[in-house]
Amino acid sequence: MNHSKTVVKVIGLILIVLGIALIYWGYTDSGAISAKVTRTFSGSEPDTIMYKYIGGAASLVVGIYLLFRR
Repeated sequence: MNHSKTVVKVIGLILIVLGIALIYWGYTDSGAISAKVTRTFSGSEPDTIMYKYIGGAASLVVGIYLLFRR
């Protein structure tokens, strides 16, 4: 395995960890009092939580792609 493939796989692994962390961070933030108040009045999740979910999912998908591509 040459050097550039190793670097790409390490970046993929970092993106997977980052994606999982962002999804978890969004999940824990969704239980916060401020999120519950926003959900009560608007009926939807606060934007920051949705950004964390979307960013985490995108990072996870790109990381998996980079890690497992040939």
